[in-house]
Amino acid sequence: MVSILILTAAVGAVTILLVQRLWAVFRPHHVTPRKSLGLLIVAGSGGHTTEILRLVGSLSHAYSPRHYVIAESDEMSASKIHALERSRAERDSPTKCPQYHLHRIPRSREVRQSWLSSVFTTLNSMWFSFPLVHRIKPDLVLCNGPGTCVPICVSALLLGILGIKKVIIVYVESICRVETLSLSGKILWHLSDFFIVQWPALKEKYPKSIYLGRIV
Repeated sequence: MVSILILTAAVGAVTILLVQRLWAVFRPHHVTPRKSLGLLIVAGSGGHTTEILRLVGSLSHAYSPRHYVIAESDEMSASKIHALERSRAERDSPTKCPQYHLHRIPRSREVRQSWLSSVFTTLNSMWFSFPLVHRIKPDLVLCNGPGTCVPICVSALLLGILGIKKVIIVYVESICRVETLSLSGKILWHLSDFFIVQWPALKEKYPKSIYLGRIV
């Protein structure tokens, strides 16, 4: 008698769980159209900044607000970002203030810095990156290879792992990378949602990447 009661209770519990799961899957979902998409852009120094700003310049104002992240010592990138956003505002919305923000974090790795010491500087950059990404909670991260993008993308990935927010990571390999990936590319190949290359040779080596031709 007791066994029958236990079996009945177990079957009932399983049935309830099954019904709940089916309801979660097949119930009607009401999707609210998005008017904007929060964008976080990682700008490296020199050519990386030039390439990423060409991409950003082609995006519509639906990607707003735009949050730019640069290394704390990178004044050249800051000037280029301000110039781009001013020109966008003058061209499209001269009466409105540009919807962008500029953030600085410690550089993850300097040019010619040893691999051992770069571990510590990357961890230091990560210490500043996660609170920043957590505060912004972007919908999408766009980057193209500077070392600064690695701690930012790891932080964005952590938001999803912790159940805070799913952030889409889009990595565009630099146009100067014709046959081999950069170090950042080799890392973010495993972490990004969309990995874009600009040369057929890379597409052949990494079939899961997206080849759109030269886009910058």
